[in-house]
Amino acid sequence: MKPDLFVVPQFFDPRLRETILAELKASEGSPATIYGRNTTGWLDERTRKTFRLDPAEEIVKLVIARLWECKDAVEKHFAVTLKQCEEPQFLRYREGDFFVAHQDGNTGLLNLDAEQRLISTVIFLSRESEEPEDEAHCGGSLVFSDLDGKYHFPAEPGTLVAFRSETTHEVTPVTHGERYSIASWYR
Repeated sequence: MKPDLFVVPQFFDPRLRETILAELKASEGSPATIYGRNTTGWLDERTRKTFRLDPAEEIVKLVIARLWECKDAVEKHFAVTLKQCEEPQFLRYREGDFFVAHQDGNTGLLNLDAEQRLISTVIFLSRESEEPEDEAHCGGSLVFSDLDGKYHFPAEPGTLVAFRSETTHEVTPVTHGERYSIASWYR
């Protein structure tokens, strides 16, 4: 089973990706929250264990601008109208960190602000490897699932992948190194 994905290889060229990655490695952060029946979020390390980093405002604005530049192509691919892009989450997953299977919104199950999300995006900053290597992580795979099975998306540094927010997906536990990525949502 392969979900409907919109993929942009080299969404960030290697130099820009390295600049962002260096900024994130030097950034402070805090444990990432989850959302459910309230809009403030809470910590639940049985569901999501990762750090949300706080890069410089210029990096945040640059990522939002790049996502906005891509909006028309995303709209065309998914046949939707998008009105806004949420502020990105800059994430670091260390060994043992993960995010269980979930949907990001547009399910109709909860009456929350997050339900307005139509398209989810992930931008990969670090390299995934099958075997432990310097400057790479093992595990931390983006996996999509449905009744027909699971699909492991092959993460390449600098690549953007977009998918409908109601698509079930997870980040498997990191077993070596650190995984850096950026998540955001179009509404």
